[in-house]
Amino acid sequence: QVQLVESGGGLVQAGGSLRLSCAASGRTFNNYAMGWFRQAPGKEREFVAAINWSGGTTRYADSVKGRFTISRDNAKNTVYLRMNSLKPEDTAVYYCATDRRFRVMTTTLADFNSWGQGTQVTVSS
Repeated sequence: QVQLVESGGGLVQAGGSLRLSCAASGRTFNNYAMGWFRQAPGKEREFVAAINWSGGTTRYADSVKGRFTISRDNAKNTVYLRMNSLKPEDTAVYYCATDRRFRVMTTTLADFNSWGQGTQVTVSS
């Protein structure tokens, strides 16, 4: 099983930026799509962004499109989420996860496994 560790969260002002990292272990990292999800207080976990196994295809939730950018460096076994123009509505715990299927692209939460512990992002007004 792949192990995932998120980092880079923190407290920022509205309009600011953060870059989250997700470090993965395991020899099969390069063959699986990765996703970022978030969970705000009182809400269910929701899709934010995903990237396919090679890094050539990305998908974003409408709420973050144009502001967030997902990328991956397979040589470093790391996935990133650059977040610009942050809003208070972006406040949540952010999680990364691997798709459970070999070289399959998805945005469906149920298709992901090997979840990290999450990193808190708080955006103040």
